[in-house]
Amino acid sequence: MVDADPDEAPTQRHEPRHGVDTDAAPDPHETTPPASAPEPRTSPTPPMLRMEGIVKHFPGAKALDGVDLDVVAGEVHCLLGQNGAGKSTLIKVLSGAHQPTAGRILIDDAEVSIAHPVAALGHGIATMYQELDVVDGLTVAENIFLGHELASAGFTQRREVARRTRELMARLGHPEISPHREVGQLPAAGKQLVSMARALSHDARVIIMDEPSAVLDAGEVENLFRVVRELTAQGVAIVYISHRMEEIRAIGDRITVLKDGRTVGRDLPADTPTRELISLMTGRDVEYAFPERPGVPADAPVVLDVEDLSLAGSFSGVSLQVRAGEVVGLAGLVGSGRSEILETIYGARRQTTGTVTVSGKRLRPGSVPTAVAAGVGLCPEERKSQGLVLDEAVYRNITLSTFARTARGGWLDEAAERRDAQQQAEALDLRPRGVDRAIRTLSGGNQQKAVLARWLVHGCDVLLLDEPTRGVDVGARSELYALVRQLADAGTAVLVVSSEIPEVLGLADRVHVVSDGRVVHQAPAQDIDEHGVLDLVMEGSAA
Repeated sequence: MVDADPDEAPTQRHEPRHGVDTDAAPDPHETTPPASAPEPRTSPTPPMLRMEGIVKHFPGAKALDGVDLDVVAGEVHCLLGQNGAGKSTLIKVLSGAHQPTAGRILIDDAEVSIAHPVAALGHGIATMYQELDVVDGLTVAENIFLGHELASAGFTQRREVARRTRELMARLGHPEISPHREVGQLPAAGKQLVSMARALSHDARVIIMDEPSAVLDAGEVENLFRVVRELTAQGVAIVYISHRMEEIRAIGDRITVLKDGRTVGRDLPADTPTRELISLMTGRDVEYAFPERPGVPADAPVVLDVEDLSLAGSFSGVSLQVRAGEVVGLAGLVGSGRSEILETIYGARRQTTGTVTVSGKRLRPGSVPTAVAAGVGLCPEERKSQGLVLDEAVYRNITLSTFARTARGGWLDEAAERRDAQQQAEALDLRPRGVDRAIRTLSGGNQQKAVLARWLVHGCDVLLLDEPTRGVDVGARSELYALVRQLADAGTAVLVVSSEIPEVLGLADRVHVVSDGRVVHQAPAQDIDEHGVLDLVMEGSAA
């Protein structure tokens, strides 16, 4: 279905539906198999932005190999592709963070050079990166206007900055976030909102949104869509990157698909069948399904035993057990205390009350080394700031928890480190496979795989997964789901948190519903559905 030549990829034009007058678009319900796709027709609305033949070389790798992208004013143009397909590199070229090796960028049919991020802003291009780019030590207002401070006679106009910040946060549906609050005190969802407000603070013609909903709950996602529709109605173009197909259907106009640094699908309508999009991204048919749950024997030993665990200000009275071979899910909204529960079990936070026991051994409160020595591993929600040493090599990040195993006479055996890391890189299909490059050069999804590989090398009895598929493409998700199930089948006790309720229900054997820091219900996953979880969450919040 997929050919390496982008000119032979399936093409179909879908006109923007947000705020731009166009000729009648094709019937959105009419789909055509890729093999017999019609020739693209010319849009009556000329592109505001065009990227033609973009090539980007890095030492030892070609990240982009002739990518084409055109964006029309007032549309939401969705960019899809597997991790490592080149999406992040492409938007960094467009935002001025990288310089292309070849190709050209045109705005209103005039070729431009975007030498740095400030130049991109000068051309009306603002970017919201997937990895949060806020400064924890600054206030909300200082982050939003960082680099384009409002000043008069050399003095910052603090009152005006605060006023505009309040307007922006109200526009995003969160007027309760104070301009003077330090960003480091906000949860991940709050930091994402600050990043969004920063993009909105510029007079942008094009806003790039890289996985903007990754840390937002359902209500916040709907509010994000409201803002997107408001912007496109004003003629602003949105380049929207997401692995969530339901979001593409809800907000997108057209889709461009990348694979291995090349354009393999152009001008596809937002209602293109998921199977077709996955085939384009992967070059093969992929079943996007959860593995079968074989069931856990009633006499399986309890590996993780949490009793009456509380953390002041976050959660209270949490009790749960995870048996060998069992996957237990924590379902709830962002801010319900799910992540804090995992961090406390891992020892990254010291509980106020309660105990954590692993294989009969009670863990010392607030001690990560004790938890790791007992066989507990954590893949954190914020991999960039909490799970990785970004300037270190991939192999060193993978072997962080096993230095004692590879040390010889007090010195690290780098050959052994590389060997162990390379084995896991191949098992997880880490792209690119080389383990000597700095891990910051990998895409977000491949960084997530590296964090998971660390605990596979270590060999865990208890694996804590916080948003394990955030930023991971649909093809790789199925592989990760199968891997989690394989770990459980081998006897690992898995406790997983995800903002996507269907993911928790599909992956877990049992589900605990968390609302406002309390477990309000627990049941076998097959005995509860998404609506039931949401009802319990709302009832818990009301109580």
